[in-house]
Amino acid sequence: MENSRRTSAQRSPHLNNPPLSLNGADTAWVLASAALVVLMTPGLAFFYGGMVRAKNVLNMMMMCFAAIPVVWVLWMAFGYSAGFGEDLGWGLLGDPAQFAGLRGLFASQNDPVPLVGTIPALVFVVFQAGFAMVTVALIAGAVADRMRFAPWIVFAALWSVLVYFPVAHWVFSPDGLTAAHGGWIVNKLKALDFAGGTAVEINSGVSGLALALVLGKRRGWPKDPMRPHNLPAVMIGAGLLWFGWFGFNAGSSLKADGVAALAFANTLAAGAVSLASWLVVERIRHGKPTSFGAASGAVAGLVAITPSCAYVTPVGALAIGAVAGVASSIAIEWKYSLGYDDSLDVVGVHLVSGLVGTLMIGLVASKSAGASQVDGLFYGGGFDQLWRQGVAALSVLCYALVVTALIGLALKAVIGLRAHPHGEAEGLDETEHAESAYDFATARGSRVSNPDS
Repeated sequence: MENSRRTSAQRSPHLNNPPLSLNGADTAWVLASAALVVLMTPGLAFFYGGMVRAKNVLNMMMMCFAAIPVVWVLWMAFGYSAGFGEDLGWGLLGDPAQFAGLRGLFASQNDPVPLVGTIPALVFVVFQAGFAMVTVALIAGAVADRMRFAPWIVFAALWSVLVYFPVAHWVFSPDGLTAAHGGWIVNKLKALDFAGGTAVEINSGVSGLALALVLGKRRGWPKDPMRPHNLPAVMIGAGLLWFGWFGFNAGSSLKADGVAALAFANTLAAGAVSLASWLVVERIRHGKPTSFGAASGAVAGLVAITPSCAYVTPVGALAIGAVAGVASSIAIEWKYSLGYDDSLDVVGVHLVSGLVGTLMIGLVASKSAGASQVDGLFYGGGFDQLWRQGVAALSVLCYALVVTALIGLALKAVIGLRAHPHGEAEGLDETEHAESAYDFATARGSRVSNPDS
């Protein structure tokens, strides 16, 4: 059993090749990429923290940062194994016990370093943990300003176990990567998702919608103004996310190769053109291009290129980014007409752009791209890949929507989710954490402490 596991773990991540040896360049690249992906969660904390009102900024950032320990403990205990262990049947879940406690995934004195492809298995474990962390944190944006911190911790743990770990197995576990048999979406349906359009973006976007509906609207929304309190922080956060996204996408090659190079270039292209297309729409519809729109547009493009970054040409990446910028800039206003309070537009940006990027693989995928073995509709490939992408997107969407709603309803009934009205009015920084992000009283006092100055 141990020997068969080792052989399986050493296969190439993209082809059913014989066992490979450790490659230093690949290892260095994925180590750096893992650090970039983990950085995305603090980057998201800045991005979201600047969007909320000043009285809730620390609470919002804490919800993001809390995803790191919650996910890592579960990931190390059994989550990685549930995502990447030997399939238990029908491609739905990996064996949670196979790598429990990360056993067999690190070197010892008597055994060689276990590999995933050409990199140490433990590097892959950390790399994928970063994906899980930021996916959980993304959901927090939909329930900003009104969810208590302790129930959020419980929700994050349950959602990781019941939603993210199974979906990661479906999408990220091809046969022969870490186990002989993996998930159904990548192996049986043969939908393409290079870095997480379904498992990360659609998954978090629709889960944010479900939790927001269970929680209810913010008091005073949409009548009271609830504008971002710190736009420089939003733009810093967007920059950190963009920086981390290069590791997110290009690192998913698991090699320092041409596929990584294409994913890197396409990540830059889609983010840039989506930023521009969002601003064009904003200028036409509202008369002014804004910094908030620029930050949101960049993120929309990065979301959309995530599933397709290694399957499309740079021209295809531009098309995906342009469509994502337009679609998401329009979609963020749906909440006003449909009446759901998605505080920080997780639905409009992550769900909508995730759908755009996932479905457009079926249109603009090209065999001339680094990792693609199919052509999309616009390249003469017909509708075959498009329907596969649609089934993958719809499956993840429906599963996450239903299970997240059930988790939210159960927690609402058992421990409660929502802050007390007084807490919402005073601000969650004070009521949940006994802190304030901006101590203006101290700042004012320091100016008059020396009357002779």
